[in-house]
Amino acid sequence: MTATVSAPTFTSRLVNGVLAIKPLAQLAKNRARTMMIKRADSIGVPWMATVEALKQRDWQADFAAVQNSTLVYPDYYQTSFHAYDEGNLGWEPALEVEVAAYAVHARIWQEAAAEGDQRLRESYHACLQAQLPTAPTAIADLGCGVGMSTFALQAAFPKATLTGVDLSPYFLAVAKYRTEQRANNQGHRYQGTTATASRPQWIHAAAEATGLPSESFDLVSACLLFHELPQTAAIAIFAEARRLLRPGGHFALMDMNPQSEVYAKLPPYILTLLKSTEPYLDQYFALDVSQALQDAGFESPTIVACTPRHRAIIAKVR
Repeated sequence: MTATVSAPTFTSRLVNGVLAIKPLAQLAKNRARTMMIKRADSIGVPWMATVEALKQRDWQADFAAVQNSTLVYPDYYQTSFHAYDEGNLGWEPALEVEVAAYAVHARIWQEAAAEGDQRLRESYHACLQAQLPTAPTAIADLGCGVGMSTFALQAAFPKATLTGVDLSPYFLAVAKYRTEQRANNQGHRYQGTTATASRPQWIHAAAEATGLPSESFDLVSACLLFHELPQTAAIAIFAEARRLLRPGGHFALMDMNPQSEVYAKLPPYILTLLKSTEPYLDQYFALDVSQALQDAGFESPTIVACTPRHRAIIAKVR
């Protein structure tokens, strides 16, 4: 499939014009970040104190344990994401991603507050469990970040082995640390018995070129990844997911729903703040995911609105 980008709406084009002016783009990024910090504090998540505590730790051993020093980063990844000039390739974004997730997802449901992130992931897993004929025994989590999606998948499918893949060694260092924390706090989880899961494996690689063995997974999942990708990368990831899956396996993603009225009705100011932190949002909203998956070798996918502004897309290997 050839990647194509349909024309954005008038409002979106107007916002793009504003963000093309660097001082205004920087102002929007700073404002978006400030809003997230204030929201976190308002729901009882102490952003600054939490991050400061993480900064006191020596991360070098964890970083060295997960980093693939020969990895060449794709051009699309070496840009600003989420108001960080370094994008995902730095300690500040890695240490702030968890508190940011709580803040961003607090508003999905009016009453959710700090529980919004957990409810979001549980809603995705409910869609998965309704569609999968049997529970997967091996799961690849693409774009796993600091492991929030990986650990949530492990809770949903406790007998499965988990492999998390991400391009940021900083994020993976935090994921490794969180794994050790969970092992210390819940040692029985990682004893390797038939009733429990093994520790997740963390792989520093691009989701479109994981280097993992072909036909080695029952489920390949990607949570909140695709809105951060240009269409060329998204289509390449569909092909890689097809390669990784066993016959009868499933690919699933959970992400923003372009058909949601929430996004259609966003005020221009809020849309400006959102797009200042998400450089590929127009490309994601324009991608025909259903057709791209079928072109990659999947059956026609099931698409379910799992929250007021997110969708789950689940496709079986053809």
